[in-house]
Amino acid sequence: MSRSTQSDPHIVGLAVMDATPTFELAIPCEVFGVDRSDIVAPWYELRLCAAEPGPLRTATGLTVDTPYGLDDLVEADTVIVAACTRRAQIAPPQPLLDAVRAAYEKGRRIVSLCSGAYILAHAGLLAGRPATTHWMNIGDFADRFPEVGFTPSALYTDDGAVLTSAGSGAAIDLCLHLVRRDHGSAVANEVARRMVVPPHREGGQTQYVTPLVRPEEDDGLEPVLHFAREHLHEALTVPQLARVARLSERTFARRFRDTLGTTPLQWLLQQRVRLAQELLETTEEPVELIAGRTGFGTAANLRHHFRRVTTVSPQTYRHVFRHRAASRGRGAEAVPPS
Repeated sequence: MSRSTQSDPHIVGLAVMDATPTFELAIPCEVFGVDRSDIVAPWYELRLCAAEPGPLRTATGLTVDTPYGLDDLVEADTVIVAACTRRAQIAPPQPLLDAVRAAYEKGRRIVSLCSGAYILAHAGLLAGRPATTHWMNIGDFADRFPEVGFTPSALYTDDGAVLTSAGSGAAIDLCLHLVRRDHGSAVANEVARRMVVPPHREGGQTQYVTPLVRPEEDDGLEPVLHFAREHLHEALTVPQLARVARLSERTFARRFRDTLGTTPLQWLLQQRVRLAQELLETTEEPVELIAGRTGFGTAANLRHHFRRVTTVSPQTYRHVFRHRAASRGRGAEAVPPS
């Protein structure tokens, strides 16, 4: 492995708030806080900085020792704000906002993990920048911060001095990306190997989001939705569905949007992609056959729409998820009877 020529370690300041999710707080501790000077020296120096008065605990009740404060956070080379509680998302501690702004003005690298993006947005650092956060916060975040160049499908964003990640596992992706930026791919790959995680994941967080399926209201649509699901392999059209619903095309389209919040064709696309996901996970069928069963017709058409919805190819999705159901089954069998 290559050796750094720097004499001083790169200081990573991690802002710690009360009730921070344990996993998101642990990720930067694992990546930057474990001594890996056998890979490259000097390694990072991680400093846990209290963002509010203590004692501070994680969401699961673990007490966090924070020997550093916000003054130390401002002086760190990289400032990381981990995921935070809903309280902090809505009304973050003002001293933390001031410290993040001061660090940015000093030219420090600013990073948010998961919902930590709310802190950066409140501090005004994301205006006009690409940013992301956990997919469950997409609607709320975009509504609160319309000035942000929101990128909901991204696992992480890198705008040079300001970086953000999507939820949970995506924080690992971003932290490894920081190592890659600082020390190169060989070092980042070795850290990933020791953590037993992929050094780089293809695609975005959309692949982990179940396509839109909203509860059907009793508005006369349930029979046509059932019909459509049973005939996804056919070339369904809006006029055909309107006839099944016994409505005019205009009334059908309006009632469909009012009830499900999307158009009939978009709903059909989501259902077809969802079925394709299930078949890729649970069968060995070739993509060409799955394309026919899901109504996409050709493998090329399936690949095009599948990538548009999930951001990854069917082959990549199958590689990642195909054994999920089998693994669950093996896990259940492995549990001895009580």
